[in-house]
This record gives sequence, C-alpha cells and structure tokens, in this order.
Amino acid sequence: MAYAEGVSPFREVAKEAKAPNAYTALQDMDQDKTCHIAQAADLVIMLTKGLDESKGVFKLHSTASSATWTEVSYPFSLKHDSQLTQKSNNWNVKVAGRGERTPPSIINSNMLVLCTGAHPMTGPLPVTDIEEIGLDPALNPPLLSTMLAKDTPTAIAVIGASHSAILVLRNLYNLASTSHPQMSINWFTRHPLRYAEERDGWIFRDNTGLKGDVAIWARENLEEDILPSSDVSKYLKKISTTREKEQEDYKKHLPACTHVIQAIGYEKNTPPVLKKGEKHLRTAFDPLTGGFRDEKGDEIRGLYGAGIAWPNRVTDPEGNVEYAVGLAKFMSFLKEVVPNWKA
Repeated sequence: MAYAEGVSPFREVAKEAKAPNAYTALQDMDQDKTCHIAQAADLVIMLTKGLDESKGVFKLHSTASSATWTEVSYPFSLKHDSQLTQKSNNWNVKVAGRGERTPPSIINSNMLVLCTGAHPMTGPLPVTDIEEIGLDPALNPPLLSTMLAKDTPTAIAVIGASHSAILVLRNLYNLASTSHPQMSINWFTRHPLRYAEERDGWIFRDNTGLKGDVAIWARENLEEDILPSSDVSKYLKKISTTREKEQEDYKKHLPACTHVIQAIGYEKNTPPVLKKGEKHLRTAFDPLTGGFRDEKGDEIRGLYGAGIAWPNRVTDPEGNVEYAVGLAKFMSFLKEVVPNWKA
C-alpha cells in the first residue's frame, strides 16, 4: 500500500477507480501480512493504466534503441548591449517506429530516467534434452497447470532456494498433490533456507530472506529435519549441491527430468545504447543517489535509474549490504532522491 499511496497521482488513480479494484482488494487484506505476486501486479497494472494525459503522462508504446546527450551552444543578447553564450542540454532518444512503414522518431528531453526492468536469469546446463519452463509462468499457478501434463509421468527440476524458488516449489507441490498426481519434483539447492528475521527495530535479510506465507510453508515442510515426514516428501526430492559440484549433480540427475525451472535470480534488461555526441558512454550506477557516472567518475548530466534494474544499496545495523528490492522500497528510495535530481 505504501507504493500505491506514495505520490499524489497514484492516490488520485486509486480514488477515481471504480470499486472493487486491485487497490481495494489489497486495502481489505491484513496489512501486516504479505500478498500474492499477482495481486501486487494487478495493482501496478491499474495504476499504470490510470496514468494518462490528465496526470501529465503521455504514453508511447515502443522501444528506445539509443539515447545521445548533446550540448549545443548558441548566442543570445542581454539588454542588447552584451553577447552571451547559452547551452542547450538534451537527451535525444531514438524510438523505433510502429511497423515497417513508420520511421524511427527522436524524442528530446533534458532528463532521462531508465526504468528498464529485469528478467529471470538462467545458467548453462549440461543436458539438452529437457524442456525449460520460464520462471514467470512457473510463478503463475493457473498457467503452470496448463503447461504440464496431468496424466503422464512428469519430473520437474527446480534450481534455486530464493523466495521465487520456494514459491515455485509450493506451486508444483499443490499441483502434484491434486490435479497432477504423476508429477515428481527434484529440488537443487546450494545452501540451507534463509529467512528474514525481526530484530530490534529492523529486519535481518530484509531483501534476501523468505517472508510471509512462503517462509511459513518452507519451515513447515522443507527444513532438513522436517522434509522426511512432510507430505511434500511424497513428491519432492532435495538434492543439496555446491557451486563447485552443481554441474556434476546436474549431469547425474537432470537426464531423468522432463522439465527444468531455474529460479536463480534476476538480471537487468539491456538499456538503450548511451552516447555523448558520437562517443559511447560507459556508465556506473550510483545506488545511493539514483544517478550515473562516466568512466572518469564524473556525474552524467540528466541521467538516472530506478526500479529493479537500478535499486538502492542499503546497509543494515550489522554492516550487511543488500539491494532494496520491492515496490514499497522503490517508492521510498525515489521519494528520497528525486528531489535532488537535476537536468
């Protein structure tokens, strides 16, 4: 809710939307508990649709291939008695045309904010005769159900122990124990389960640990001393591995699997090619300000990043460093740094 109520345009969209809607659905939930990813996604979709010209937002559905920073100097007169030089600084963003007959266009702006998003990572596997299921559909139970045969033996390999990985395991278990009785699950994990922990006024592993219903399900079913007696063990086999021996374990166990799901994290989508004049810019993101610096360490004018591809770096009271990922955390970071952004 902190995300939806973080800025006035969002609050206006929520107020104007016909109830019931994604916002009211979350509003009616216990605010001390977590929600399903789909419920948060529905809220973001609703807010996005509500941001239109009446809120000062002009939408263009296309792809930005490059952005070039230009500095143009031109003379102007002050009281007709002196000649001064003024600079016009702009990002020229090249945007693909819509269809073959529409040429690319150039959009000019003195500030460019990259909110380019991320996608699930995948790693190399030593087997080829196996069907890969993407992490996104694996996190969608109705869709996942349609992708897997109900009346044919199916062996699913799940790689990872993150929050997403445990969600996938729970989704698969729910299918195996109901509509897909011939399904088995092989879970590859490098390390024991890690949980977010309440401390004195702060949360240890706030960004990397399991939380909410997923954490409860993992404690009750997947812990080393619990799994053998859990109903989950009827369908799931745990394969503990390490970075050094995982390829060997994959070679041993994956040939018996029909499908694989890699839940090993996310990586940022490729941003537009950035240039200054004709020169390509090599950029380094500053996770404390949301800005960028060039290869010399100088600030790049009018360029900023936000969201999962460009998150805030935080340090907890014990000195542990994490990247703050989550809608409410994105909003909190933006409210802190955006007032200092400049063209």
